[in-house]
Amino acid sequence: MRLALIAVGRLKDGPERELCERYRERALALGRGLGFSGPEIVEITESRGRRPDERKRDEAEAILAKLQPGLLIALDERGRSLNSDAFADRIAAARDAGTASASLVIGGADGLADEIRSRADITLAFGALTIPHQLVRVLVLEQLYRALTIGAGHPYHRA
Repeated sequence: MRLALIAVGRLKDGPERELCERYRERALALGRGLGFSGPEIVEITESRGRRPDERKRDEAEAILAKLQPGLLIALDERGRSLNSDAFADRIAAARDAGTASASLVIGGADGLADEIRSRADITLAFGALTIPHQLVRVLVLEQLYRALTIGAGHPYHRA
């Protein structure tokens, strides 16, 4: 199953990008033996629309153009919380069902359009706090890596 992180905005060079790359590389290496490829990171240019609804609509169109058929996981503050084991189970179940891809989507500064959230198979939140997008990207990649370690029986995750 192909893993992809689709995020609105570009991550600048610095510690956040380095941490993202560290978790991406770890997931890439571990995932191969578990039937996963990626995670690929797809960056979507932020909309230059004047109004939030216009920006979200533009960004949704760009996100939809990059989605592959499969599991869609939207990251949104209005989503639900899953523990790491449940998240790992959901990713593994999709793979075992023959799902071609899993796309995890992070919206822009205005959030995700309703169209993306309504199409999502899962809408996740990392709690009720507002978290900067660059840190959400790190958290998503770390949780993907953690999910793979859980599937592999690796000691990284200690429940």
